[in-house]
Amino acid sequence: MATKPNGKSPVSSASDEKVMFFRDVSLGPHETQLRFRLIHFWEAWNPIKKTLIGLEMLLIDEQGTVIQGFISPSRIEKYLGKMERGKVYKLDNFYGSSNKSVYRVSDHAVTVSFSWNSELSELQNITTPFDEDRFRFHSYEVFEANCDLKGDLYDVVGHMKLVNGHTLTESPVLDEVQIAAARHLLVHVQLHGGPVIKLYLWDQVATEFCRKFKSCETTPTVLLVTTVNTKRLGGTLALTSMSSSRVFMDYDVQPTIDYFGWLSSNPAIAEQVDAEVVTKRETMTIGELFSYIKQKSAKEAFFECTATIDDVVHGYAWYYISCSGCHSKVTKGPTSLICTNNKCGKVNVDGVPQYMARLSVYDNSEQAVFVLLGDAGRALTGKHASELVSNYFEANANEGVDQEVPVPEALINTIGQSHKFCVKVTKHNLSGKTRALTVTKILPLDTPTETETSAGTNISATSNETSQTGNDVCESSKSRVGAADAGSKRSCDNAKVEKAKRPKSGK
Repeated sequence: MATKPNGKSPVSSASDEKVMFFRDVSLGPHETQLRFRLIHFWEAWNPIKKTLIGLEMLLIDEQGTVIQGFISPSRIEKYLGKMERGKVYKLDNFYGSSNKSVYRVSDHAVTVSFSWNSELSELQNITTPFDEDRFRFHSYEVFEANCDLKGDLYDVVGHMKLVNGHTLTESPVLDEVQIAAARHLLVHVQLHGGPVIKLYLWDQVATEFCRKFKSCETTPTVLLVTTVNTKRLGGTLALTSMSSSRVFMDYDVQPTIDYFGWLSSNPAIAEQVDAEVVTKRETMTIGELFSYIKQKSAKEAFFECTATIDDVVHGYAWYYISCSGCHSKVTKGPTSLICTNNKCGKVNVDGVPQYMARLSVYDNSEQAVFVLLGDAGRALTGKHASELVSNYFEANANEGVDQEVPVPEALINTIGQSHKFCVKVTKHNLSGKTRALTVTKILPLDTPTETETSAGTNISATSNETSQTGNDVCESSKSRVGAADAGSKRSCDNAKVEKAKRPKSGK
């Protein structure tokens, strides 16, 4: 019978085996025994050579000390069949190697490496308690300080604000096929006492998120992801999952239970967004935006750009008819309007006009077309698109349902105004399908940055529409009377867009 040094409880043993605690593990070969719970294990691959580096593990002993383990590729087959997450094992004989300098998952300076004479077996009838897990949480400031250093991988816990662009109140429907094709999904997470931060979940971790999210009886709120890497994407700090990452929600583990309890006792916190620090977007000129898009390393990102409105682009409808439920575009069926969003799939829907205006803008460096969607249009004009459309048909009661609604004065009056535009570089920009930039938010020049998480659901629902813009700057709006001379007009080759119609109920 061996006794723990702190005298709390004995370690059961059938013989007088020599047992070492993780805190005493040092470099070099060891002919002794380790006892631990196998928290997690995962394959480590070389992303460049696409070769297997080995099997990595996260282990915890009875004293609560965590250490990283490693099995070389040639030995994986020998041990893998015996390994199961959560079970307690003993390991006889091992080699203590230096913990790696990049992507560390434990604080210990040594890694337990399985050697030629290592023997692994499950411990039965355990009387000594082993912790189920151990987490390493750090503040936003620590994430910021470690950004792009590829050092320690810390754990993050918070409550979700957006899942792939949808709020939790929308009860997001996760398309696993689509997510698998994209290989990732994006979650905006509000940290405890910190800002909202972007969390990118990749490959198997994204799949695990979908599985857990769908298995919850009610929409989950709290999210914990382990061993995340900090990166700066588009000038904004973001977290990305790694192959070692695990996903927990609401009542899965004690930290999520504690966080859920805290959130439930502070319901106002769930509605707050403290996002000024993390969502402070990089400011660029139009010319710099186009240069960024051409870079091979460019990714989808949000930027701020101050520009002056030169005109409302002619040849395109300035609004579209949306589903009243999800704001996706609707099509006219035999007897009713039908939502084009497969996740929604509503029929007999009421059509609601939403902004989709194209603005010709410029700054001192370049000209561009900005596509104005949803709430951004209302912020610019001060009026909902539905209000403007209704006003037109009230004033023109004799017009038929197929009548094209001209560009309203509320939009024309914005010509000549300068604004701070929050624009999104989308996959359509990166693929070269269009240079038109989607506007998610418009701010007065003297207004501080707000969080992009409140950009509205209209943006994601209609993002594919921006790919139809074709060449950037099209012929200036003929509806504009005396606002610009003929020299400001430009040609557009791809102007095949469905004309705006009078919205009508599918009832």
